[in-house]
Amino acid sequence: MGAPGFHRPKTVDEAVALLAADDEAKPIAGGATLVAMLNARVIEPPSLVSLAGIAELQGLSAVDGGVRIGAFTRHRDTAASTLLQGTLGAVRDAASQIANATVRNMGTIGGSISFADPGLDYPPALVAAGAVIEIAGPAGRRRVPARDFFVDWYVTALEPAEIVTAVILPAADPRGAGLYVKHARVAGDYATASVAICLSAGGAASVAVGSCGPTPIADAGANAMLSAERSDAAIARAGSALQALADPLDDVRGSADYRRTLIPRLLLRAVRAAEAAIGAVA
Repeated sequence: MGAPGFHRPKTVDEAVALLAADDEAKPIAGGATLVAMLNARVIEPPSLVSLAGIAELQGLSAVDGGVRIGAFTRHRDTAASTLLQGTLGAVRDAASQIANATVRNMGTIGGSISFADPGLDYPPALVAAGAVIEIAGPAGRRRVPARDFFVDWYVTALEPAEIVTAVILPAADPRGAGLYVKHARVAGDYATASVAICLSAGGAASVAVGSCGPTPIADAGANAMLSAERSDAAIARAGSALQALADPLDDVRGSADYRRTLIPRLLLRAVRAAEAAIGAVA
C-alpha cells in the first residue's frame, strides 16, 4: 500500500464527517503513537484525518469552576499549566512524567487516552481526579466519565467515527493535593505500576492504580478507608483492597506478582506525599 491520503479539517464536524465516510481512516493528533505504528506497518490506513488545525481542540481553559483540556493539548502544556492546582495536580504530575521531552512536545492528551495502553500515565490520574471525557461523533456530542471510558486492553468507549474533543476536570480543592507516583524500570519508561491520588484538605481521598490490569483500578471502599483514616495500617488495608482487584500481566517490566506487590507500597508513598504537600501550604 502507498502513502495514506491526508486530510486537514478545520472543525470537529468536518473531521467526524471524514472519518464516517471511510471506516478505515484514522484520526491523527500529535502522532507520538500512530506514526510509530505506521512505520512498523502495524496499521496501514487508506487515509489520515489530522486534528492539528481544529482550534476547538487546543489548550487548557477554566470552565464552570473546573478545567477543560482540549484533546490536541500537548503533554508539555498540560505539565506546565497553572490551572491544574490542588487536587488537580495529579493530572499535571502525570503529564510531566510521560516518556521524554520529545514525546511530551509531540504527544497530545486526546491521542494518548484514545490509544488506551494500560501502561500510560494519564488514565489513573484522570480516574482519580473524576475527569469526564468529551466525545464527538456522527450522532453528536456526549460525555463519558473517565472510569467508564477505558473499557479493556487498548479498548475505549469510542464508537466508529468518534473522536475525543476534550477532557473535563471538576473544580479543584486548591488547598488539597493531587499526585501521581510511578514505578518504572528507567525514567521515561511505561509504568510497571503507578498510583494517582487526589486528597482534599478535609481528608477526602480518591485513588486509582495504573498498569495493573486492562483499565485503571479504582475502588469506592479503598477511597472510603483512606478518607476515614490514613495510618500505615489503614493504608495497607486499602492497598490490599486494590491488590484484590488487580489483573496484571507478566511482561518485560515485571511479573504480575511483582506488580501486585508494588500497589500498597506506591499507595503509601502517594498518601504520605500528598499529606506533606497539604501540610506545606497549610
